[in-house]
Amino acid sequence: MTLTNSFIAELVRDANRLDHLDSWQKRRMLERAVTTIRDMRETIGMPSGPGRDCLLDIHTIALSIERGWRSDEEVRNALLQAAAMIRDLHIVLDSKTEISVVKPAI
Repeated sequence: MTLTNSFIAELVRDANRLDHLDSWQKRRMLERAVTTIRDMRETIGMPSGPGRDCLLDIHTIALSIERGWRSDEEVRNALLQAAAMIRDLHIVLDSKTEISVVKPAI
């Protein structure tokens, strides 16, 4: 099992046992996921662009956990969404696909 697959499994496992994690552990897992997703996006050349980015939503949830502003359901959904994003990016990386954005000529 690769490190990426292990991390995905850890995210899913933590999503299923939130009652055993404290606020710091929940936040830390989401922050690790955000960093991983950003690094993977950069590696494949996926730019962060204008518009809504669900990665920003995950990061916002991570930052608000310790203040008690997020329910366990929101944290669970963020962990599972992060796991799915990492899985998808891992597939793209394994396929050696590169993403390039071409600006249209005006």
